[in-house]
Amino acid sequence: MTVAKIITSLTNDRVKAIRALEMRKVRKETGLFVAEGASLLITARDHGYVPETLIYQAGTNDAGIVRGLIAWAFKEGAEVLEVSEAVLSKLASKDNPQTVLGVFKQAFTAPPDAKTVSKSATWLALEQVRDPGNLGTILRTSDATGVAGVILIDQCCDAYSIECIRATMGSIFAVPLVKMERPAFLALAAAWPGDVIATHLEATDDFRAVIYRGPELVVMGSEGPGLSAEVVSSCTRRVKIPMSGALDSLNLAIATALTIYQVRGRHLKM
Repeated sequence: MTVAKIITSLTNDRVKAIRALEMRKVRKETGLFVAEGASLLITARDHGYVPETLIYQAGTNDAGIVRGLIAWAFKEGAEVLEVSEAVLSKLASKDNPQTVLGVFKQAFTAPPDAKTVSKSATWLALEQVRDPGNLGTILRTSDATGVAGVILIDQCCDAYSIECIRATMGSIFAVPLVKMERPAFLALAAAWPGDVIATHLEATDDFRAVIYRGPELVVMGSEGPGLSAEVVSSCTRRVKIPMSGALDSLNLAIATALTIYQVRGRHLKM
């Protein structure tokens, strides 16, 4: 094993650069993001991701899990930094701080090809989602239900913010992400060979009673305004989640989970 570089200074340039990844502007400029905790790093490793840098707190490398992550990082040619507790406290989140973290490249993939998409596939599209916690939870649900990928339409919140990464519980490394502008998405929806599904307050079909035609493309809107009129018009199937209370809407992550589980139901096995 190669020897890690030891850093104890809070003003070290590498420390400053990694800490700067807290800012969306810097994440956009560098194409990098931070994932905290051994569990997330193990998930990254299991899905073929390699860190640019692995950082661990001095004294924690005696633990078997952290030692294994360090060995993996060295094997893959990553930069490995051993830092003091004070330095790590500057790099890790303040809530439930971890003793090991990794810097990774962001990964966006190409949109699905409507001509070749598998009939058994379900894709999810999110238009202008604003809350990173909702987005992270939706990615986790997508992972659990075998969604083929998630499309972010127009100006969504940053999928690689620490809030979103934490909410995914590692699913950020498992679910393909696509970014599309609205006109490109509308063209994809027009060519889609299966149902393009939207939940809508004015829909009359109960989302539980519909037989969906694959491949499905489920489209969900932002927390406040919901879907734009253009995207709603592109959907071939509009459904409603029935409610008996006074409220007429659900939290976006919950509504998405209900819809995805219903659409994917026949593909899910115990």
